Amino acid sequence: MEYPKHISPDRKPAPTPKSVVENGEVKYGTFDAPFDNLNMLEARKPCKGMPDFFKKHRLVEWEAFEVYMDEGVLISAVYRLAALIGFSIFVWYDVKENKLYSWRNVVPKKRAKVASQLVDDYCYLKSKHSEYKIENSFNSGIAKARGYAENKTGKFEIDMQFERISPLANGVMPLKRNKNGALRNPLYTEKDFFKATGTITVNGKTYNSNENSVGIIDDHKGFYPFFAHYDWLTSMGQREIDGKMQHFAFNLTRNQSVDQHRFNENVIWREGISYPLPPVVFTHESGKKKAEIWHIKDETNLALVDVTFKIKKVFYLPIHLLFIDCYYALPFGTVHGYITDTEGKRYSVDGMIGIGEDKTTRM
Repeated sequence: MEYPKHISPDRKPAPTPKSVVENGEVKYGTFDAPFDNLNMLEARKPCKGMPDFFKKHRLVEWEAFEVYMDEGVLISAVYRLAALIGFSIFVWYDVKENKLYSWRNVVPKKRAKVASQLVDDYCYLKSKHSEYKIENSFNSGIAKARGYAENKTGKFEIDMQFERISPLANGVMPLKRNKNGALRNPLYTEKDFFKATGTITVNGKTYNSNENSVGIIDDHKGFYPFFAHYDWLTSMGQREIDGKMQHFAFNLTRNQSVDQHRFNENVIWREGISYPLPPVVFTHESGKKKAEIWHIKDETNLALVDVTFKIKKVFYLPIHLLFIDCYYALPFGTVHGYITDTEGKRYSVDGMIGIGEDKTTRM
């Protein structure tokens, strides 16, 4: 498939190398399959002025497991953050009640396992009041999540299986350059769109999947700059396309990629196909911390992406710990507008449920 000029040829998925780092050099680009070896710690001088022994303390990694059902939306994840902590989160947004339920579980970093790769590894975290495991078998297009968490607000349980619907979105991008132009601060991220089957139980009420239920896995490993920021918006579900209902999703992100045209993670998913999107810009109408409306548009001036996100509820997870300072907002709401694929087809996203992230770190 030939892409139009507003999409870089580098966004066309290339055959995936066995390892993300080979002989110390990071393989930047867009790829067509999961990496067998996500050996980010073997990168040579991934951050400016950082000694090699400190690399493991700078690598941030997580796997997020997101589920959309008729009654609600789930964001769950297992994280390992710098040298200090691991944690899992479960945030359930009840659409009808317009209410958030959340569970957070913090452990020493060595007790939180994030999958080393998605081919046949898993995430796991167990604390006094929770246990969570995400199993990955991405060469077969399958993943599973099982676990529970309890706190003073009640109990959360999940037993869910994913089966891939569309081609994956797998990319490695640089977040900084050296003065000589060399790329550094690599960020790997893979996102996959799935059909979801199973149950979620919140305070004794069980939500069962149906033909509309879908999910996304977001796998992430990166060496962020000392100061970093990104905005993110996603939505998924079923839409009427070409006269029939089809599974559909999109991902829009603005991070610190040094070349947004060549390296970004913006994508449309449909059943059996995906389309890269151009760089986008986020505008928060009411200011960063109290934004009620976001506007997301493409940088091309071709009116390819024009999405408004109307926020209804926000989950906050600030972290202030020694040398780590993190502002993290996870808003839920509705999206309106449209996005356009590389063949010129425009998709309305009016009324879909959106999840966003507004994250700023100093680390």
